[in-house]
Amino acid sequence: MMKLGTLSLSTTTTKSSKPMVSLSFWIPYFTHWGQSLLVCGSAPGLGSGNVKKGLLLKPSQQEDQLIWSGSASVPPGFTCDYCYYVVDDLKNVLRTEFGMKRKLVVPEVLAGGESVQLRDLWQSGDQALPFRSAFKDVIFRNTGDVKVGKALGVFENKSDQDDSVVVQFKICCPDVGEGTSVYVLGTSGKLGKWKVEGGLRLNYVGDSMWEADCLIPKADFPIKYRYCKVKDGNIGLESGGNREVSLHSSSNKQEYIVMSDGLFREMPWRGAGVAVPMFSVRSEDDVGVGEFLDLKLLVDWSVDSGLHLVQLLPVNDTSVHKMWWDSYPYSSLSVFALHPLYLRVQALSESLPADIKEEIEQAKKQLDKNDVDYEATMETKLSIAKKIFDLQKDQTLNSSSFQKYFSENEGWLKPYAAFCFLRDFFETSDHSQWGTFSDYTDAKLEKLTSKDSLHYDTICFHYYIQYHLHVQLSEASEYARKRGVVLKGDLPIGVDRNSVDTWVNKNLFRMNTSTGAPPDYFDKNGQNWGFPTYNWEEMSKDNYGWWRARLTQMGNYFTAYRIDHILGFFRIWELPAHAMTGLVGKFRPSIPLSQEELEKEGIWDFDRLSKPYVQKKFLEEKFGDFWPFIASNFLNETQKDMYEFKEDSNTEKKIAAKLKSLAAKSLLLENEDKVRRDVFDILRNVVLIKDPEDTRKFYPRFNIEDTSSFQDLDEHSKNVLKRLYYDYYFHRQEDLWRKNALKTLPALLNSSNMLACGEDLGLVPACVHPVMKELALVGLRIQRMPSESDVEFGVPSNYDYMTVCAPSCHDCSTLRAWWEEDEERRQRYFKEVIGVDEIPPSQCVPEITHFILRQHVEAPSMWAIFPLQDMLALKEEYTSRPAKEETINDPTNPKHYWRYRVHVTLDSLMKDIDLKSTIKNLVSSSGRSVPASGEDDNNKK
Repeated sequence: MMKLGTLSLSTTTTKSSKPMVSLSFWIPYFTHWGQSLLVCGSAPGLGSGNVKKGLLLKPSQQEDQLIWSGSASVPPGFTCDYCYYVVDDLKNVLRTEFGMKRKLVVPEVLAGGESVQLRDLWQSGDQALPFRSAFKDVIFRNTGDVKVGKALGVFENKSDQDDSVVVQFKICCPDVGEGTSVYVLGTSGKLGKWKVEGGLRLNYVGDSMWEADCLIPKADFPIKYRYCKVKDGNIGLESGGNREVSLHSSSNKQEYIVMSDGLFREMPWRGAGVAVPMFSVRSEDDVGVGEFLDLKLLVDWSVDSGLHLVQLLPVNDTSVHKMWWDSYPYSSLSVFALHPLYLRVQALSESLPADIKEEIEQAKKQLDKNDVDYEATMETKLSIAKKIFDLQKDQTLNSSSFQKYFSENEGWLKPYAAFCFLRDFFETSDHSQWGTFSDYTDAKLEKLTSKDSLHYDTICFHYYIQYHLHVQLSEASEYARKRGVVLKGDLPIGVDRNSVDTWVNKNLFRMNTSTGAPPDYFDKNGQNWGFPTYNWEEMSKDNYGWWRARLTQMGNYFTAYRIDHILGFFRIWELPAHAMTGLVGKFRPSIPLSQEELEKEGIWDFDRLSKPYVQKKFLEEKFGDFWPFIASNFLNETQKDMYEFKEDSNTEKKIAAKLKSLAAKSLLLENEDKVRRDVFDILRNVVLIKDPEDTRKFYPRFNIEDTSSFQDLDEHSKNVLKRLYYDYYFHRQEDLWRKNALKTLPALLNSSNMLACGEDLGLVPACVHPVMKELALVGLRIQRMPSESDVEFGVPSNYDYMTVCAPSCHDCSTLRAWWEEDEERRQRYFKEVIGVDEIPPSQCVPEITHFILRQHVEAPSMWAIFPLQDMLALKEEYTSRPAKEETINDPTNPKHYWRYRVHVTLDSLMKDIDLKSTIKNLVSSSGRSVPASGEDDNNKK
């Protein structure tokens, strides 16, 4: 049996003439009971990447730290990658380090017999942030211009004196500008005794890592030290307390100590950005809607305004219905395909015929409206694109660039093109109506996309559109990177029920369910988005391959992304497919109330509690004299003054269909929408929801105490059900939801290098923020939706660093509209937040906008991101449009038309020096980073 904490390694079967080197691992880390630390590497002796075969470390208490250590014997020249894991007693992985694997290099020149000590720090999520593409490839990209000074891990000094030790200092320092040096200063004379003149200058070894070593007398230990940056004689010493290195043994071996010290400690980087839907952008070149190539102009405006980030809503194809309903950007037809709406048709060819050029110019004039005309714009663009395709399809489809794109994307591109063809052929996206093609198979796909098929031209047209969308978005994306602007995408929580993804991967979705959100700030009745919920058990079988492919695809264009409704990765609000509203749902996964549990508490009448509780008096109160009509059409009387719903009216969808039929026959004398809402209220008058898959399991209805069904119960039953309600929603699920998120979210985070931000608004379980902190997920803070339950308005100065802060977002009214909505709330805000005990102005004047934006840029949050509408409110001339018209989405309306367009062109905004200066001064005066505006001028549009 292998002895705990020791191992003999060799990477070669050839006998070495040199003695082995003693290699020891040493890392401080506090674990919980039953947990251990293990090191696993790429070499055979460290498990060859198999954690079960890794080296288990031993714990020891050293002052206030729990130290895990272990040793191995390796030959000189030994190399491998390695990282640490928290494991249970069976070596099952409980937690993994973030960031890149560590590189281990034992110098070839060692004679053998030496001791090499690796003193590491656990790489937490925030330690990995500099390696996310938003920072590495965009914000800190100039560090990549620093020349590598030496090879990683190579010792420049030799431990050939018994009274000295070679210490190698390693630090990750991602933000190093040109002409800047990195030093170690400390108490030892070898570290300059805190003076730069005698300090140890580090060499750049790549990937933001700096290192150097020196021979230090043992008498100098313990040594206190810090890292610093030096430029033009100015010294920037890292923040925090002194670091320390001491000798752990009195070994006679020649010693080498490698101090891997994590990140350079300095004031956290902070930046600002603008959020605007792609469809809302307006330029002089676009045709009816914002287009991907408009992003180049938006990037230029952002740089001039001191903004490091542009945030978009989802840009995937949503063409499910082929009408304005498809304006909803979160209901994807395909999670891989880009939306044809954002295509710039005049960029499809450099040699457009004169008649097509004229058609484009006419279309620009006709579609230059106040809001997006979704249907007309789609029809026009696809019509023009088809004419250009007919002229140049052979040239494009035979080009090497298209062939490369096709080979890299055919896994999703061919099913997408086939789906679009079948959608148009059958005139529906409901693939259950497609006859023999309802069930997807690879053989059917090959037949549909065969070059010999009569419709192959149609298939190729969809390839052609996606290829050019890819080219145009890639051009904009690369432009943003070069100008130092992060392009942030949006990952929707769901896909449309009638989508390519549910057709091809039906087993990954629970098609008899619907996704939504329980009642919250956005909607007191909850939300029903209509998406099927995910079959996480099935998805886990290939380590969430579908999700990983989505993120890999997004990473081709974006360097950061927003995870829509991140709470859904902990638990999702699941509704039956027959529901239209979001109130009567349950969390999945969740621990239900069992029949046995309820019976022990004296709860027995499950039919009474789980079926709509309908009394005559309720009907009279709700419908007045109209109640007999409702009763005769929707209800059966079961006993005197008690009713139940008829079979043809016992779901929300059945009720809606019957009301529509009655209205069509002119039998409905009342307002149809109002009657539907009132009948729905009666249907939802339940206390418990019975599990459709297990009739002995129940879930308490949300806001249980608001129901007359609950109010009519005896006091004992009320007390029991209230207690179980709070247990179900706020206590018993926490560990389950935490474990669920820690299974699913790391698969997403590890599948791309994008910076991940989570939209964590709504009913937030207690486990969410600790998990997000552990995974280094950036949260969202909206001032009018504080995460604290005891305040009305959030305090930006109290926000955590790992957050995005904003005064509003696309799911709520703009800053101006919010200010005008509620006079009493406006007065409270004016007094409590702005600190003025006077009557506030009725409109959000530029001075108030400036105050609110300044609050946010001065917050500790990593990002302050403002909707473009809120930034335009800084200048009175841009506030002429009614504030309500600037709202992007109304979450209470499932059929909202997403069509808002900014009323001023980007071309005009580029000329507004005053607005750009105002925004840039706000950002820079708060200590946030601003892009270098003169940078890459040759790349400017």
